[in-house]
Amino acid sequence: MYESGRDMDRRRAYEDLKSNPKNVRFDDLCRAAEAFGFRFRGGKGSHRVYVQSGVATILNFQNVGGEGKTLSGSPAA
Repeated sequence: MYESGRDMDRRRAYEDLKSNPKNVRFDDLCRAAEAFGFRFRGGKGSHRVYVQSGVATILNFQNVGGEGKTLSGSPAA
């Protein structure tokens, strides 16, 4: 069965995160959010916020020494 490039990106992102959930590089975390349909909404400094239409929770990531840390999401306005 043929997979589209987007499906392969999602699968790869999921497998990478699943194999090592505690040590995820910030760039990889942001790329995974985009692979799953979230779009970059903004952020300040080391923070990045991602949103997706139809999803009430935002994704809020912080870059700490190159590693991604997730912060509590809140309902999107």
